[in-house]
Amino acid sequence: MRVADVPVSTIAYPKTVRLVSTARLREAVLASLVDSQDELAELAEIEAATSSRIQAQATGISGLAANELVFDVPHAHFINASFAYAKPREPNRFNGETRGAWYSALSVETCLAEIAFHMTDFLARTGVFEATVDYAEMFSSVSGDFLDLRPLPEHPALAPEQERGYPAGNALAAEARAAGLNGIIYPSVRHEGGTCLAVLRPAAVQSVRQGDVWRLRWAGAAKPVIEGPLVSPSV
Repeated sequence: MRVADVPVSTIAYPKTVRLVSTARLREAVLASLVDSQDELAELAEIEAATSSRIQAQATGISGLAANELVFDVPHAHFINASFAYAKPREPNRFNGETRGAWYSALSVETCLAEIAFHMTDFLARTGVFEATVDYAEMFSSVSGDFLDLRPLPEHPALAPEQERGYPAGNALAAEARAAGLNGIIYPSVRHEGGTCLAVLRPAAVQSVRQGDVWRLRWAGAAKPVIEGPLVSPSV
């Protein structure tokens, strides 16, 4: 089977890894500002008015229906947030302005290379290479039918230049969703020999659990120092 002239493979990986900023693992900052459950409920209403994840879970948002999201599974809010929080001005390789995706890899080294590239690109735009960011491993099992770009390293969706690769990748992702596929598996563009996955459906992300923490530190140079694994924080 092929979709958009790309082969479809049935895959099953019991352990893929995604890196999530540890800032997202901490208790909500506003929780420390309230003195009662009533006040916390009022803050929750305020958050609901501005949170894409909460809005998506309640009524859906443009490009993402509420019944596509997952509930009552470990780390459901992380899964749902990855699909609800898209960046209208900065699409990713396989998701655009109205819908996110769950990006992961087969090794943490690939994740670190991808994160380092994108964070370095961001710092380059600020003109200051000074930052320290901690990322926690989030493991998940992934299976099902995926578009398989591994035999097609020259596919336009894998172009390293974002202005070329991302539009082609978004078009391919739309074809994959329309065909009922779970996502796209592809060779990492930023880590030679690495394999990445863009999971396009929340329900395809299974058995999420937390792993170790890695620290990326930029101290005046474009290449970060990577430290880890560190002690895993409590969730």
